Amino acid sequence: MLGQTAIRQIKAALRAGIDNREVAGGNLLLIQDGQEAFYHEDGFADVEAGIPIARNSIFRLYSMTKPVTAAAVMILLERGLIDLLDPVSQYLPGFRDQRVAADGALVPVRRDMNIRDLLTMTSGLTYGGDHRAGRETASLFREIESELLGERPIGTVDAMSRLGQCALVFQPGASFAYGTSADVLGAIVEVASGMRFGDFLRQELFEPLGMRDTGFWLPENKRSRLAKTYADDGRGDLALYEGNHLGIVHHMDRDPAFESGGAGLASTIDDYARFATMLMNEGSLEGNRILRPKTVRHLASAGLTPSQRQTFNKDWHSLQGYSYGNLMRVLTDVGQGGGLGCEGEYGWDGWLGAYFCNCPAERLTFLFMIQKKDAGTTSLTRKLRNIVLGSRD
Repeated sequence: MLGQTAIRQIKAALRAGIDNREVAGGNLLLIQDGQEAFYHEDGFADVEAGIPIARNSIFRLYSMTKPVTAAAVMILLERGLIDLLDPVSQYLPGFRDQRVAADGALVPVRRDMNIRDLLTMTSGLTYGGDHRAGRETASLFREIESELLGERPIGTVDAMSRLGQCALVFQPGASFAYGTSADVLGAIVEVASGMRFGDFLRQELFEPLGMRDTGFWLPENKRSRLAKTYADDGRGDLALYEGNHLGIVHHMDRDPAFESGGAGLASTIDDYARFATMLMNEGSLEGNRILRPKTVRHLASAGLTPSQRQTFNKDWHSLQGYSYGNLMRVLTDVGQGGGLGCEGEYGWDGWLGAYFCNCPAERLTFLFMIQKKDAGTTSLTRKLRNIVLGSRD
């Protein structure tokens, strides 16, 4: 349990972040041994309307969608519906005969990209960038976004099959690059299960776990709880941000044709805590078993080779001491980390600042929810983590 000193420090740190205009507001939840240990909220979900952050505020998860997608893949793995070494082209024909951009030319892949490559982000897929692979990927996502609100939006499987025709940034398995791999996994889940990806998540994860406010869109009666997103205005203040990004409808007000396994979900802090607690419990929650213990241990393990990890740590300087596996960071060297931590800790964050980590050695789950453009893991998040982890013996 947190002492009063740590509680005062947490409240002061979040209040300072709000007063300094780092964030408009946020909430924080700690789960210890499967029970709520601490909750705190401060600031605004909607500054202009004066609506405060609340326990049931809904947040766009962006990349904190990825661990949910990884769990869906593990469900299929347990049931024998997929093999991690299956070629992606077995599910998405567009991934046949892929090419890698190298030295100004396109060269054939030396081997087919497989599902494990997607889970470890060693597939060669990328987000946007100045290189050929980045430009082609960005062009496809601009097309997805341009059709989001039209009469014929591009669906998950079609969009990702087309992604397979974009150039890769390196040979499958040769390195690490953070990119669209989780979106492809969402399409594979759809093909392998025979269900829309969102329907599979609802049936296999959200309903059994009681995650009532989690999904790829919000019905009208929930939209008033969706927190607004803010961005630095360049003058030391925050400005409202309402742009679509990575194929996501920002207002979450329609059932999307493209259900992004890498970025598309919205949720509450309590809903995501149920998912995180299921993982902490090695696959079960309140009598509902989602995954087997051995599967969860695999899910939460580091999967990069030494050379792949060198690239990961180079690209993600803030994650020194961590490796990566199954769409999550995994802390393997506490002394190299950029703050306090515990060996074996795992989790991920999102583009708008949603953040979670599980510390199995301490039976502790840390969740922090904000909505700020380009946030990821912020300095404020690390400060709050350090207060929490530093207060424990």
